[in-house]
Parts: sequence; C-alpha cells; structure tokens
Amino acid sequence: MKTGEVLAEVRRLRRSFGDRIVLQDVSLTLRAGEVTGFVGANGAGKTTTIRLMLGLARGEGSTLFLGRPLHAWGSPAKVVGAVLGGVAGHPKHRVRSHLRMVAAGCGAPDRRVDELLEQVGLTEAAKLRLAQLSLGMAQRVGIAQALLGDPRVLILDEPANGLDPHSIRWLRQFLRTQADEGRAVLVSSHLLGEMEQLADTVVVLSRGRVVAASPLTELRTAASNRSVVLVQTPNMAGLARLVEDNGGRLEPTDQTGTRITGMDRIKVGSLAAKEGLELHWLSEETPTLEDFYLSIAEEDFKIT
Repeated sequence: MKTGEVLAEVRRLRRSFGDRIVLQDVSLTLRAGEVTGFVGANGAGKTTTIRLMLGLARGEGSTLFLGRPLHAWGSPAKVVGAVLGGVAGHPKHRVRSHLRMVAAGCGAPDRRVDELLEQVGLTEAAKLRLAQLSLGMAQRVGIAQALLGDPRVLILDEPANGLDPHSIRWLRQFLRTQADEGRAVLVSSHLLGEMEQLADTVVVLSRGRVVAASPLTELRTAASNRSVVLVQTPNMAGLARLVEDNGGRLEPTDQTGTRITGMDRIKVGSLAAKEGLELHWLSEETPTLEDFYLSIAEEDFKIT
C-alpha cells in the first residue's frame, strides 16, 4: 500500500436510543502510513463509533475497508485488527496457546504467534496464564492478537488507559512503527495531549459529533491563532485605537491591563514602539491543544 492511500472510509455514522442521539453524522478517513487520533471526552461516542465501524453495533451510515464493507471480506482479520479493552479469552489459557487458537481461526500459522510475541516484547511471558497478566501485558497481548492476520488497518480503543509511563512510551513507538510499515492506525483517547506525540491527524468528537478533523500541524496552528496577548499600559485609549485599527480585538481587564486577540505579541510590541506608546507589561499565552479542544467542544455545545 502506498503512503496516503485510503484504507478505510467512515461515512455519516449515526446512532440513537429513542429520542437521544448518540452519534450524529460521524465521518472520518484512515490512510496508509498515518496514525489518526480519535479524541473525545469519556461518553463522547468514540467506542460507539468504533463498534459501528466493525459491525458490532447497529446504526446508520457506512464503513468501507479497502473499498468494501467488512462483512464482504472472506478473511476480515487480514483487513482490520482491533483492540477493544485488552484480551478476550479464558483466564486459565496461557498466552501462547490463546494466540495460537486465535491464529488458527484466522488462518495464520503458529510462527506468526512467536513473531508477534517477540515484537510486543512478551516472549518470556508466553507461558503465563491470561489471568496473570498485568494491564500493560494484557494490552500487548491484545495488540498481538489484532495483528495475527497482518491486517492493513489497526484500531485501538483507549489503549493507554491505566498504563504506566514506560508502557505508554512503548505503545507510542510500536504504533508509529505499524504506521511506518504502511498500516492505517486509529487510536481513540480522551487525552488530546497524548495524541500530540503520536498522531498525524486528529479527529475531535464532542457529544457524538465531529467538531474538528485536521492534520495535527493544522490543529496546532489553529490553537496558536487563539493566543492571547496580555498588556499593561498607562495609555489604554491609545492602545485600543492602535489595536483596533490593525485588526485586533482588545478587552480591558482593569485600568491598566488588557487582553488582546487577533495579533501576536511581536506585532503588538512593534506597533506600540512605532507609535511611541508606553508599555509596562507584554506577554503572550498560547492555549495547549487540550485547551483548544475544550474550547471548540464548548462552542459546539453552545451552537447546538
């Protein structure tokens, strides 16, 4: 598969319970070589979206994997692998035996199990029973299980929940490797900051609706465009006129302090120096991506 090639298309997914709409026209595109961060607060509808994508729940809309619905593929495990909350298996089964059983079901050879155990760093834990696994180890087994069929699309629902920093770093590096090998990777999370170190593209879900979807670089730019310049000056009227004449917006906070939006501190400082306007304080606050997500989610709520 070529980098950037569309491997999965999700179009206008919708689900409701009676009069309560859980998902409303959720669409996203997964491309080869990219990690897509699917971000939203707990209860935003991320898991419901993934379940609809995989045909595990009923709803409206469609999802195509490599141009076809998942049920149309004779060997779906070779098309998409998914991790939905750890390992589903008998707690007394040993890791290697469990994976070999799943491998047999999807037509993968036993050697694939040992390859994946090595990839996820669990070769020495292969004889442990599933009940003996730590949360981090269980996540790794779940990932190995999802990859048994060598799928083109990998989907993980909140895989970092409860993991320690070491495991999170491993997960981040491993998923990056999977994308670099040509897979499309979808990772859901309620922490946008977590996606900053992993995702190429971010889709933000709020109350069942997509409120932002763009490359991470564009999302960072959009966040920086909402920066606020804090200024103190004895000449508030002069500053207000200067800012407004140059397309900015000014909101006084007290007699000498103000918040300016629509321009950065360099422009404010340069304009003030050119006009000989005295400034006592000049600083700039740029919202984090987490702050930006919260702000656009809140704005979307107000609109609806």
